[in-house]
Amino acid sequence: MTGFVIVDKKTGVSSAKEVNIIKKLTQTPCGHMGTLDPMASGVLPVAIGNSARLFNYFLDKRKIYEAEFIFGCDSDTLDTTGKMLKSGGYVPSEVEIVKVLPEFSGEVMQVPPRYSAKNIEGKRGYQLARAGIDFTLPPKKVNIYSINLKGRVSENSFSFIIECGGGTYIRSIARDLGERLNTCAVMSSLKRTQSGVFTLENSVRTENLTAENIEQYIIKTESVLPYESIKPSETEAKKLFNGLTVQSCLTDGIYKIFRTEGSFYGLAEVKHNILKVRTKLC
Repeated sequence: MTGFVIVDKKTGVSSAKEVNIIKKLTQTPCGHMGTLDPMASGVLPVAIGNSARLFNYFLDKRKIYEAEFIFGCDSDTLDTTGKMLKSGGYVPSEVEIVKVLPEFSGEVMQVPPRYSAKNIEGKRGYQLARAGIDFTLPPKKVNIYSINLKGRVSENSFSFIIECGGGTYIRSIARDLGERLNTCAVMSSLKRTQSGVFTLENSVRTENLTAENIEQYIIKTESVLPYESIKPSETEAKKLFNGLTVQSCLTDGIYKIFRTEGSFYGLAEVKHNILKVRTKLC
């Protein structure tokens, strides 16, 4: 069994727990395509079986989030789940916020949160932080395609719509936006509404899934891959599906390759007029 189930993850549940539910229902190894913190909700694409081999193809896809930031507050985790370090600070106006938002779009150097899964000499950042060990995380380049103020939620909190590339920390945006406005800010809620081709509209809560109905929620692997399809001849197929290469006049690039009878096989690559199977999926 292969394909994807788009889970609408609940707040307070780990991504791993949601994946385990799909694993038990399908009785197939599964993995998620981009984790969500427990406090976050929304789109969590779960890859079933060999579809998990496509992780790198989805790694840098655009993601859209709805986030809420509380201004005038700070915490050790950069969100409201952590230890509050400050509260009651300055709260900027909507006009002040909108004025500086363009500075946060484009290629941005961003320092990840200390409480994160970033690897530091074999240890996760959150493990070192919980142990009280002092360490520094280097900034990394991320892509923030747009960040827009959606509206004011309360006296000190505002909601935002953020479209960004993989590896972007929304909590870090809250921190940096607060610092830019001469105050501080933490993330109070986060919902992912889109991850690449996967959207909230096509998602399902795991409590609504059963072993009997899960198949109707599985999206075919080939339907979410944005590549041209090819079907080799019987002679070519015998070579390709046994690890050999064949000559090709196709343009260099990645292709969805199908068996001669029409069933999906996986991904192939053409390079310098040589066609080779790159990833077997089905």
